[in-house]
Amino acid sequence: MAEDNRTPLLEHEPSGTPVFTAANLLEAARLRKGLPKVTVPAGCLLDFDGELVQHLADTGRAVEDPAWPCFHTRLFRWREEGAEYGLIGGTIGAPFAVLVAEELFALGCCALVSISSAGLVAERFAPPFFLLIDRALRDEGTSCHYMRPGRYADADPSVIAAVRERTDRLSVPVHTGPSWTTDAPFRETESLIASRRLEGIVPVEMEAAALLTLGKVLDKTVVCLANITNTMATRAEDFEKGGDAGLADSLSVCVAALGAALEHGERKTNPGERGR
Repeated sequence: MAEDNRTPLLEHEPSGTPVFTAANLLEAARLRKGLPKVTVPAGCLLDFDGELVQHLADTGRAVEDPAWPCFHTRLFRWREEGAEYGLIGGTIGAPFAVLVAEELFALGCCALVSISSAGLVAERFAPPFFLLIDRALRDEGTSCHYMRPGRYADADPSVIAAVRERTDRLSVPVHTGPSWTTDAPFRETESLIASRRLEGIVPVEMEAAALLTLGKVLDKTVVCLANITNTMATRAEDFEKGGDAGLADSLSVCVAALGAALEHGERKTNPGERGR
């Protein structure tokens, strides 16, 4: 028999109907754990580093929801500016981020915001600052299971405009631009970084391309933020986020993005509300 040298990642038909679904997994987990049915907040935040979750929990501003049935994570509920948000930390990497995002969407989320630490690629900026990702280079495998292979995953321009309108009111530096999503952060060579820089990429991270693709396929509102704190460990001051002041800045950016995303997501879910 001839050896099959096809690339498995390219064999997927994204339009096919999946057998294993987030809704079925969560219901099985709920029954196994003896939990009541739960609906998550309409707006949710994935905090990949987990520092915001820890801070909000430690200060009593976020409370864990014991009815969240996911086997892998803990969901916290957090109230800010009159709205309740769901909050999950530590979902690092495209596969994990998309797994949990699908679960949140299955249980009532309609607008998802993510925030990651990211490494600076562009030379025209100096960290730390925040980036609202308007498109992400698909150098990961997860997005190919949702949409045929392509170079970029694009954010919804109307969502970017809505978030931009709110972040422009902040004193925190928030830029907009493209990111590079990779599955292998320790395989970023000098030549590859130089090539990405010429393409206009601002930072490198691990989740945005997959999440933006998921949002497009499921017709859900997804916003990806990057907190650009480092130059891939090439400076002594890399990964410095500014202590408590850095946490406050991150929260202010996330609250602005969540408010805009939730408003956009609810209009999409309830189109009859437009213009009211």
